[in-house]
Amino acid sequence: MDAFLISTGLVSIAEIGDKTMLLAIVLAAAWRRPLPILLGILAATLGNHLFAAVAGAVLSHWMHGPWVRWVVGLAFLGFAGWALIPDRFDERPDTTEKTFPGVFWTTTAAFFVIEMGDKTQVATAMLAAQFQSVAAVVAGSTLGMMLVNGPAVFLGEAAARRLPLRWIRIAAALGFAATGLWVLATG
Repeated sequence: MDAFLISTGLVSIAEIGDKTMLLAIVLAAAWRRPLPILLGILAATLGNHLFAAVAGAVLSHWMHGPWVRWVVGLAFLGFAGWALIPDRFDERPDTTEKTFPGVFWTTTAAFFVIEMGDKTQVATAMLAAQFQSVAAVVAGSTLGMMLVNGPAVFLGEAAARRLPLRWIRIAAALGFAATGLWVLATG
């Protein structure tokens, strides 16, 4: 249960103000089709985070010894610093057919690609390495993504402008730092 709850909390906090959240806002503003956008986000996140969690779990099986705890702990401390750096997303999507499948597949592809190498994907891999529970980590990280991106789709750009993103980034950094310190202290 810890793997699920920690994954949900860390990913949801880290996702606020992230480029994928900004993409959700842009897509919602451009297409005004929340259901295919939400389903596309869900599909992309499940695929991307499953890939990351499996990679993290596999790597953790090959890496043994106390130094693994240091790698994971220091990675989370690095995520703390990374979370403080604002993301920029300046592009609007080009015109695409606004049918349900068109919006769904465009959203799925865009989210999958933009999430590659993102802090939430890397955090998912590290959480899977730490907890050795791919299913719980993927479920938690996906829920965390949806908890943030769902409202972003419905509330759109106006609500995002009102969020104190600087403070949210600080909260995400503190969450990552606390996790990193916890990993280092409990090994």
